Amino acid sequence: MTELATPVPTVVIDARGSFCPGPLMELIRGIKEAEVGDVLAVYSTDKGSKTDIPKWVEKAGHTLIGVFTRDGFDEIIVAKVR
Repeated sequence: MTELATPVPTVVIDARGSFCPGPLMELIRGIKEAEVGDVLAVYSTDKGSKTDIPKWVEKAGHTLIGVFTRDGFDEIIVAKVR
């Protein structure tokens, strides 16, 4: 999938500067508040987020759209499917 095909997030969670498990906990809170079909983007400077968040997304039954390296942070995009 190219970045051009990436859906525009309906929710952005800026967790830059937060350390593990902060970004994941913020995503979990965001997922609980989101509607099915919403696309959430997590901005994280914590290196563990690139592995921790995709593992949780799979376990929780949502869809990982992508993990992108940006200028100084990672953007992890997730779709809420249930």
